[in-house]
Amino acid sequence: MGGVTRSWRWLVARVMRVLLRWTRLCCGVRGRGHVAHRLRLLWRYWRLLLKSLYYNSLCNSDTVLDAVFEPIYWLVDNLTRWFGVVFVCLVVALTSSVVLIVYACVLPLILETYAPHWVLWHLCYGHWNLLMVTFHYYKATSTSPGHPPQERRDVPTVTMCKKCIIPKPARTHHCSICNRCILKMDHHCPWLNNCVGHFNHRHFFCFCLYMTMGCVYCSISSLDMFIDAYNAVESSYQTPAPPYTFSERLHHKSIIYLWVLTSSVALALGGLTLWHSVMTLRGETSVERHINRKEAKRLQQLGKVFRNPYYFGRVNNFKILFGVEKRSHWVTRVLLPSSHPPLGDGLIWDAPRGLTPWPSDPPPPSWTHTSVAP
Repeated sequence: MGGVTRSWRWLVARVMRVLLRWTRLCCGVRGRGHVAHRLRLLWRYWRLLLKSLYYNSLCNSDTVLDAVFEPIYWLVDNLTRWFGVVFVCLVVALTSSVVLIVYACVLPLILETYAPHWVLWHLCYGHWNLLMVTFHYYKATSTSPGHPPQERRDVPTVTMCKKCIIPKPARTHHCSICNRCILKMDHHCPWLNNCVGHFNHRHFFCFCLYMTMGCVYCSISSLDMFIDAYNAVESSYQTPAPPYTFSERLHHKSIIYLWVLTSSVALALGGLTLWHSVMTLRGETSVERHINRKEAKRLQQLGKVFRNPYYFGRVNNFKILFGVEKRSHWVTRVLLPSSHPPLGDGLIWDAPRGLTPWPSDPPPPSWTHTSVAP
């Protein structure tokens, strides 16, 4: 209670001193010609007083802009967090609608017109692809990306998180939407309503890959049906209109919806999958790509070379992502659903056992990283 009283007394005394100084400035300078001079003195004094409350040597235009846009950042972060549920429901609804149309419209035509071996291939591939998409999407949304330990541990760290106030291991970054530090953070995905980090990066990449493959499969399989349905819809505007029943018109519109949706998703998600494949080849995440480019440019001006310490070779990078330790794992862990954890704990990033870090597979010069002494 005494501290509160003293603080109020100090504030009142401070206000009184400010008013006294203002009175002296107003009354100490006489004459009508000195009004501008008086206003300049008052402006300098109040500006100095205002700067004394917030200004320091680290304050610059970027800091001011961050402070101004902080309410907008807060709004975007919270909207993204809540709209993530809507995005997940949208993914489930769109995928379910595609599966329903395939079972109701595409699969019966395949069973009636295709040869037995092609029917068997479509049944096996289609259901395998659906299983992989469903499994990896569920695991990507429900698996925690991994967080650094809250307690003290003998783990090498690179910096302190200014928001979590805990040590950050290598490749760890703070997610403003989750409001937590994420191990090997790649990005926050609103379609998963989850961060993509060390423990669910494989599931995210596999979901993108198998969803792209499934959309390409549906788009190619329904191409002839799409052309027929499109011609049928166009002919409905003729005079007289063809006598299509309600179920036939619904069938035509469903096929058009199926082909347009799967083709669009295949292009968009295929580009995203290709982009993440390139970053996996380089041994970096989406966050690290921006950091590495700035660091490479900075060291290039100093005459130094920047080489990525997390690059272990193109094939080894994919082995680390998929958790492949022997040849049979390409089948049991990549081509079949598997809940195995990734290699390593996400805290220490040494070359895993059995993997040699890029001895004969140097990275391209345009993205060569890890600082080397001059």
